[in-house]
Amino acid sequence: MTYIVDERCIKCKLMDCVEVCPVDCFYEGENMLVIHPDECIDCGVCEPECPVDAIKPDTEPGIEQWLSLNAEYAKTWPNITVKKEPPPDSKEFEGEADKFKKYFSSKPGDGD
Repeated sequence: MTYIVDERCIKCKLMDCVEVCPVDCFYEGENMLVIHPDECIDCGVCEPECPVDAIKPDTEPGIEQWLSLNAEYAKTWPNITVKKEPPPDSKEFEGEADKFKKYFSSKPGDGD
């Protein structure tokens, strides 16, 4: 089992999860984070830290597309190990539906 980040993170990118990860398996895109499935040790400490409930175990039904997306972008986006300030408008996007279709960016973030 591993954990994944889903579309709830898009445009929110709060990064509380990054701070608690013992193996630094988060990678930063322009407007979301992903978890590298081969680096995640399944400890689960990140899941309750996410204020928008964007981190899920890969055993949940319907999560396959997110496992693929996390694996793909963790290979090209920079690693992030320290919590940064979220986007200034992040609260406006919390709970919004269909964020992947509307806002997903494949561009990398800055990383550490």
